[in-house]
Amino acid sequence: MKETTVQIDGMMSIFDDAGVEKQLKRRDGVVRVDANFLSGTATIAYDETQVSPDDIKTFIAECGYHCRGEVVPAHVCEPGKPNATPTVRAMEQQGHAVPLSPTPSAVKPVEEKIKAEAPPTPPVAKPLEEKVKAEAQPPASGVKAEDHAGHKTEEMAQDKAEMAQEMGHGMGESMDAMVRDMRNRFFVTLALAVLIYLYAPMFQQLTGIALPTPFGISKELLGFLLTTPAVLYGGWVFYIGAWRALKNGVANMAVLVSLSVLAGYLFSVGATFFFTAEVFYEAVAVLLVFILLGHWLEMRARAGASKAVQSLLSLAPPKATVIRNGQPVEVPTSEVVMGDIVMIRPGDKLPVDGEVVEGESNVDESMITGESMPVRKVVGDKVIGATINKTGTFRFRATKVGAETALAQIVKLVQAAQNSKAPSQRLADSAAQVLTISAIVFGIATFAVWYWVAAATLVFAMLLAITVVVIACPDALGLATPMAIMVASGKGAQNGILFKDATALEEAGRLQAIIFDKTGTLTIGQPQVVEVFADGKPVDVKELLRLVASLEQSSEHPLAQAVIEKAKADGVTLSAPSNFEAIPGQGARATVDGRTVLAGNRKLMDENRIALDGLNERAQALEQRGNTVVYSAVDGSPGGLIAIADAIRPNAKQAIDQLAALGIEVAMLTGDNQGTANLVAKALGIKTVFAEVQPGQKAERVKEMQARGLRVGMVGDGINDAPALAQAEVGIAIGAGTDVAMETADVVLMKSDPFDVIGTVILSRATRRKMRQNLWWAAGYNVIAFPVAAGALYPLTGWLLSPEVAALSMSGSTLIVVANALLLKRVKMSDSAAS
Repeated sequence: MKETTVQIDGMMSIFDDAGVEKQLKRRDGVVRVDANFLSGTATIAYDETQVSPDDIKTFIAECGYHCRGEVVPAHVCEPGKPNATPTVRAMEQQGHAVPLSPTPSAVKPVEEKIKAEAPPTPPVAKPLEEKVKAEAQPPASGVKAEDHAGHKTEEMAQDKAEMAQEMGHGMGESMDAMVRDMRNRFFVTLALAVLIYLYAPMFQQLTGIALPTPFGISKELLGFLLTTPAVLYGGWVFYIGAWRALKNGVANMAVLVSLSVLAGYLFSVGATFFFTAEVFYEAVAVLLVFILLGHWLEMRARAGASKAVQSLLSLAPPKATVIRNGQPVEVPTSEVVMGDIVMIRPGDKLPVDGEVVEGESNVDESMITGESMPVRKVVGDKVIGATINKTGTFRFRATKVGAETALAQIVKLVQAAQNSKAPSQRLADSAAQVLTISAIVFGIATFAVWYWVAAATLVFAMLLAITVVVIACPDALGLATPMAIMVASGKGAQNGILFKDATALEEAGRLQAIIFDKTGTLTIGQPQVVEVFADGKPVDVKELLRLVASLEQSSEHPLAQAVIEKAKADGVTLSAPSNFEAIPGQGARATVDGRTVLAGNRKLMDENRIALDGLNERAQALEQRGNTVVYSAVDGSPGGLIAIADAIRPNAKQAIDQLAALGIEVAMLTGDNQGTANLVAKALGIKTVFAEVQPGQKAERVKEMQARGLRVGMVGDGINDAPALAQAEVGIAIGAGTDVAMETADVVLMKSDPFDVIGTVILSRATRRKMRQNLWWAAGYNVIAFPVAAGALYPLTGWLLSPEVAALSMSGSTLIVVANALLLKRVKMSDSAAS
């Protein structure tokens, strides 16, 4: 099975995505479809033995929309060839066979055909396309420009002609273009509505001014001539949207708008040419003005929800400087292949992922991991594409390119999360669909009651029926959950927190207990020097560290490497040791700058008759805190102590404290002995400790806490903790930023910082609050709006709601839901429990 996220142009209403899902799921070989009209994308899982990417494009076209291709970061993948990853191209160029992807979690390239007929631009928002076009290189020699994307110019023209007929907004428009189109329709319709109103009876009643009609034509005919272009141009997007929705077996807001506008317009046309009755062209025009205004403002607000993903898509630089034949050559980023040596200068953006092979520098990784401080990079360190070099010049070997880069995988995860549907959203979608049908039925019933039962005039009953249909707002109900999910997932991505689906985003806020794996999660996961002690006889602390680290350069022991790293971090200059001797089970001896240095355990000191004197008590205190103590001697005298431990992460204690303040029980799980586990737990303030646990037993500990009726989250490294991550209600994997395709976890933390668990919980709880607020508002609005629009207050108060006011109320209801969801952008990810 393969999975891809594709761009779909033309979706503008809540049930457009439902129609796409409904139609595609009927196709043999399509396993799962999650479409999102807010982002204009769909995540599709399909059986490649039954369905090809070309078929997917055809299926989407049959729904009335245009598939622009797979969503990939700009510049990273070749325009027109998003599916032939640079890794594959490199292997093909080198004459190697191309293997299948070894891990299902890796970003799966969608076959070449899905873009074989698309314009030669990456399938991202239109502003990004234009940027890519401006910077794209000419096609390789021997390839005609018009054939560059795998199709002829005539085929492109044919696609454009088809889409011009199918889409109310025009072919291949991005959200920004659709917003501009809606704005233009609003202003044109507004100008026509003003003219219509000047000749309407209501204007004459209010002002006493009767304007003469041009050429002596009747006011009804003038109203028809002015209203017709307003109805056709202003309402065209809704008519096309209604046709597509009904074709796909759903009823959406466009259906309601089309019914109300066309009913009023056609009735007035009939009264103008075929029968005698009052016309209300001005009501139809003003109604359409308010509907367009509301949708324009709504779409502007909705566009802001996808800014986070759009910023991710445009992070990668368009060019890269690689070393070819010993010379630096500037090439498009999409042409960098695995194994290329890439040269980076101060201020450059890194084009792809890799490993430093020469030089050192500080790199700003905030745009990928959320880490605010630049990270020091030296030879052997991993670097991530789209990050920014701050100071030095270095070279790195490309290890992940194209769709395999961390950036591409992050985009894939975020898009999949935004397109997925939480249980509450599916319920809201069903309710919104029922509401749409109910609005039509209730509108017909309103007309019948007022016209046949209450004996009202035809025009009066018609206006009330239109008002009922217009005031119903399924959009507010349908947007309540997906809008919050989209904003929150983008907010999380900006802060290095990746939710794999909407359910994980919703469930994280319901957790009552969280289990942390100790090694690599609460602790750094590698030995580190935590203390160096010397009493100044015969050496001070700095000299002791220099001598011992110099000796350890010839050792391969993990503890020796910890001492060397500490010396480097402190800027200590090391000397080359001589006469080095490794003493099995004890330590090592060497000569450093003419001085005899011993470093090892207590047995080494005893064997060499080194009197530790006052160091014994200090050593015992360090060991009681769970540290491993390296004893040292210089020229036969006790030199000092170096305490080494798997250090607790800097923010771990604060994270535990804040989780407790949030009312969440915290437990620690480790394979270490009970004594060491208790020491770490005490330092962190954790009361529940599971020690001496084998990897296969970790899931059982999660079940133990679940048996107490708790909703449990598990935080681990995503590999050894996989069974426990799968067992927990929410599995949270702490990654290093490049290994983000973890199958088992529901949430991936790009930084190796347990404090981001706080951000995960806070963001989830804030999202759940917004969902509840939006759902209550949308439901309450519709419960009150229907009877008021139907004229229930008229017999008692004489008060009626006009269709224009109903349209404004409908749009206002949707705007409130959208604006409320956008407030999630202001959530502080590190809020304390009190705040």
